[in-house]
Amino acid sequence: MNAPPMPDAPRCDRTAAWAALSGHFQAHGRELDLREAFARDAGRFAALSFEAAGVFADLSKNLLDIATLHFLAELAKQCRLPERRDAMLAGATANPTEGRAVLHTALRAPRGSDAPHEAEVHEVLDRMLAFAEQVRADAQLTDIVNIGIGGSDLGPQMAVQALAARGRPDKRLHFVSNVDGHDLAPLLARLDPAHTLFIVASKTFTTQETMANAAAARDWFVARGGRDIARHFVANTTNLEAAADFGITTTFGFWDWVGGRYSLWSAIGLPIAVAVGAEAFRELLAGAHAMDRHFATAPVARNLPMLLGLLDVWYRNFHGFPSRSVAPYDQRLARLPAFLQQLEMESNGKRVDLQGEALPFATSPVVWGEPGTNGQHAYFQMLHQGSDVIPVEFILVKTPDHGLADQHAKLLANGLAQAQALMRGKTEAEALAERAPTAAGDPAVIARHRSFPGNRPSTSFVLDALTPTSLGALLALYEHRVWTSGALWGLNSFDQWGVELGKALAGALLPRLTAQALDTQGLDGSTAGLLARLRG
Repeated sequence: MNAPPMPDAPRCDRTAAWAALSGHFQAHGRELDLREAFARDAGRFAALSFEAAGVFADLSKNLLDIATLHFLAELAKQCRLPERRDAMLAGATANPTEGRAVLHTALRAPRGSDAPHEAEVHEVLDRMLAFAEQVRADAQLTDIVNIGIGGSDLGPQMAVQALAARGRPDKRLHFVSNVDGHDLAPLLARLDPAHTLFIVASKTFTTQETMANAAAARDWFVARGGRDIARHFVANTTNLEAAADFGITTTFGFWDWVGGRYSLWSAIGLPIAVAVGAEAFRELLAGAHAMDRHFATAPVARNLPMLLGLLDVWYRNFHGFPSRSVAPYDQRLARLPAFLQQLEMESNGKRVDLQGEALPFATSPVVWGEPGTNGQHAYFQMLHQGSDVIPVEFILVKTPDHGLADQHAKLLANGLAQAQALMRGKTEAEALAERAPTAAGDPAVIARHRSFPGNRPSTSFVLDALTPTSLGALLALYEHRVWTSGALWGLNSFDQWGVELGKALAGALLPRLTAQALDTQGLDGSTAGLLARLRG
């Protein structure tokens, strides 16, 4: 494949557009009041709502206006985002520290789309989906256990839970990731080796946590009378030799141009395919591909992933907001915040640019959240009245997969109300007027406690239904959004060297934990003391 070079582009803070955006922020942006903006402009919702690949996004409760979008779009153009996007999608080396292309979009491109690596992608996809259908048809296999960690766990686990309505009652999916035996042991106690399939997901077949859990599962399998490892263990890996040594003969590979946190579309998605079937898995890919096409073709001013990435830069670097909360008002998306934590913080949690220069500004926000309405009774107090302003993303689904209409109406009402309350707030005068009769103390003081500053930003996403197609589009939206902010900051969003140091140190400490004699030579005082404490 003859890939184009990645175009040179200035870092965001070294453009004239950055200076213009800074001037706009100082003059207007920092003082924008959402309540006044809506009162002044009856068309604000229509002007600041966008739809792409079935995902509707209301940006009107954000601290921006049409002028802000103009300045942000100009920043994208001066940073050459469209040209860099095109080069990445065509196979340019978008991960320069590892010398790799970044082509997770090729995993969901349909046949005939002329995407890079089309033939090999579809060969593996067809084999993987055929195997998934075999497992679904095998009445003897009732429990499927995915053993992986990070991108080999978070994406498949999140998607299987999100699409549980498409699952089969005779196939139970389980996920083990933590090397802590409390993750694996209770599960094994409930399983029967004759009815269990283990999927070992590790590209190199060397991931410490995954291989420790896989070895423990194999030992359990043999100890409980299991005799056919090749039937009950399969692997998603490129290390065929190591898999064969383990006893695995059925393997599905993927490529170095697929990062772990972008890999659920690959063979890593085997648990999803087993859970929902080949047809639904292809619908998941189709939804992501539809968002890919929007990202690849829409102009910056209407490109939803780019607009969201630009908004992230606006909030992080101009408003100084340190984090963003994700609140899916749908229990099926309970694992989405954890998935997005890795996607964004592992991608953009970096302090140097592509040239190795230390950055003079902040990058990835802290991403966190819980499903609504649970989060309302946990951390929304801080969102409404805390000292930090934290943008919130609400995800609402119009049509549920259950028949409890009253509960769904209450769920949606709560999601709408929380976004409205963050924006509107409550003045001290309003709080004083509604003071509870039983409240004791100075009414003015109590009113201050019961008031809300408001003007706190949020974005609301709406899906008509949570289907494989809409889930695929939503996840691809987030992927491209992360690339957008990372590209503006001048980052390589596709390596993760920060993960490696701890792995290396753990490998060096492990023998000291298991050795017969305590050895603290060369360790700092704290690590030596803790080691002695844990061995004592």
